[in-house]
Amino acid sequence: MIPELLALLLRLPNAQPVVFSHTTHKSQKLQRHAHTLSKMIGELDADAIVGYFRGKSILITGSTGFLGKVLVEKILRVQPDVKKLFLLIRAANVESAKQRVDTEVTGREIFRVLKEKHGSTFEDFIQEKVCPLAGDIMYKNLGLGNAKLTELSKEIDIIINGAATTNFYERYDVAFDVNVMGAKHICEFAKRCNQLKMLLHVSTAYVAGEQEGILPEKPFLVGETLREGAHLDIESELNLIKETRREVKANYSSERVEKRTMKELGLKRAREFGWPNTYVFTKAMGEMTLGHLRGDLPVVIIRPSIITSILNEPLPGWMEGIRTIDSFIIGYAKQALSVFLVDLNLIMDVVPGDMVVNAMMVAMAAHSEEQAQRIYHVTSSLRNPAPYAVLAESGHRYFLHNPPRSRKNGEVARLSRMRFFRTLLGFRAYMAVRFRLPLEILRLLNFALCGAFSRRDNELSRKYRYIMHIADLYAPYALFKGCFDDTNTERLRAAVMVNKQRDKSRGYDFGFDPKSIDWDDYFYTVHIPGVVKYLCDH
Repeated sequence: MIPELLALLLRLPNAQPVVFSHTTHKSQKLQRHAHTLSKMIGELDADAIVGYFRGKSILITGSTGFLGKVLVEKILRVQPDVKKLFLLIRAANVESAKQRVDTEVTGREIFRVLKEKHGSTFEDFIQEKVCPLAGDIMYKNLGLGNAKLTELSKEIDIIINGAATTNFYERYDVAFDVNVMGAKHICEFAKRCNQLKMLLHVSTAYVAGEQEGILPEKPFLVGETLREGAHLDIESELNLIKETRREVKANYSSERVEKRTMKELGLKRAREFGWPNTYVFTKAMGEMTLGHLRGDLPVVIIRPSIITSILNEPLPGWMEGIRTIDSFIIGYAKQALSVFLVDLNLIMDVVPGDMVVNAMMVAMAAHSEEQAQRIYHVTSSLRNPAPYAVLAESGHRYFLHNPPRSRKNGEVARLSRMRFFRTLLGFRAYMAVRFRLPLEILRLLNFALCGAFSRRDNELSRKYRYIMHIADLYAPYALFKGCFDDTNTERLRAAVMVNKQRDKSRGYDFGFDPKSIDWDDYFYTVHIPGVVKYLCDH
């Protein structure tokens, strides 16, 4: 294990020698832990994984999100004998919740294979197996009435908490309510469930912040921060949010001012404790809360990296929502992004959505009723590292072979290679010369010539703001130098007995090994066409 680990790390571009001085001891500890873990897991095959979900009642939050849809579809497709999927939906009433499920979940293209399988009985099947609940994890008791809560607590076998706000710069109060209080409320409900076998919580690998070197699959303890000497009090953060909102309202500030104030507060607090943005900061606090309150609940925390389009099933290339790397692809396709802040030699850690769901389902089957907490990095940077250069090259080649057309006149767009800057200093210097200086000149001319260049000024200003926004948003990921250890996940993979021919004939695919991916082929033939088809025109 250790030689393999070091060999992979040595192939990482820009790897720092200092990392290895801490690696051997850490790897030995991880190896011993992984050996113990593998003995506890035992062996699983696809039939055992599918069989685990037979007759189970499962509460799922976040089903209207990309990963949630992939999960719901997968369970229903491979195990039609699941008892019930209770989908907690943010809605005013059950009828509205049902309408959201019909339009935002089962009505999406990802359910096409399942629809073809059931034919005219599809709607009846969905009605029998899927139960929408009007509620919200940000509220105590999940926003459900006492009668419904009591009924559910007697029936639920598995809880999957995938609900989150993933906006990097979300309002602090909103992000805290969903990502922190949501974890608290889910945990409190889980403790009421008499026959609960598993609580699975979806987090993100980037709770690690902007650390370098090997980042282990270890829990966050309450009060822990990424800044030495700092202590985080979650209760104090909640009080700060309440106090700030009171002050804003006392000053009769507009909704716009309140929104800006809460966004700035989230970013300030995140950076004060060592996290780059509000999203990963609140997700880390959510993990702390869950770990602190769980007692002896069986808990699995899944930490995926950047989730990308479906690799294999049911619909290769299908995706929803713009991910970090997709802004680069869309900007290039529309020729709206001529420059990007990224070190092409650094590793981008991406993982297809279906692989994340496969890992979730295997982990649930492996750790049911364990009364322990397990953490899994569902990532690729250690096992099959892909530099950003692979994406840049496959993207340029794809659009050369499939040139986008102008929306205005339908003509084929003239493509020019994007410029990349590996440092923030170089990027800002270029932007100052290429945009800031021309903008200042244009504004002077506009003033002198009574607005003759207003249109050009607006266009250039809009482009400048867009590029700077993208750079500011994604710099922590485009310049990320960490490598996610996935020792636990590798042991989980090893526990799955694979019979590819038999499993394929049955429609089962529970693979989540990034080593099976040819990144250039995936981006060129699957992901980039998926971005163009599902995101570019939306």
